[in-house]
Amino acid sequence: MAREATRRKLEAAAMALFVERGYAATTTAQIARRAGVSEMTLFRHFASKSAFLVEDPYDPLIAAAVRARPSDEPALPATIRGIRAAWAAVEPPDVAIVRERLRIVATTPSLRGALAAGSAATEQAIVDALVERDTPAPESRVVAAAVVAGLNAALIDWSLSDDANISTALQTAFRALGEA
Repeated sequence: MAREATRRKLEAAAMALFVERGYAATTTAQIARRAGVSEMTLFRHFASKSAFLVEDPYDPLIAAAVRARPSDEPALPATIRGIRAAWAAVEPPDVAIVRERLRIVATTPSLRGALAAGSAATEQAIVDALVERDTPAPESRVVAAAVVAGLNAALIDWSLSDDANISTALQTAFRALGEA
């Protein structure tokens, strides 16, 4: 439990500093100091400064939900419906924190690459699940890339809006992908 408490302290310190000083002006040393831990401890929890903003804890849930879809369901609907099921199965995140993280990403050009890198793990989890369902790997990669790109675009747009409902972003992405 101490590990999780340290992680939460680091996340809170990072977000506070990003808001106060801006992402670019905040160092990992400052985050560690604010959280009351060493910089080495910070890197045991987060691989990089950008990981505070783009790390996605939902990949295993998404993959399991896609894998659980009926075997005769085409890859794209199975992926979207799997993500919907995974989203419905988790406690909704703190919308204010998610919005702030995404706004920082949206307004910091250097984080676009980090978002893409963070999304690669999500894409691979979806690809693996689809391949296990006997979808050919090339088709699996296209479906995963399309869905993740759609979700990212919708979430970034949502973060810059005043809409209080994060589900709006998901519905926007799903509708655009043909699965309303």
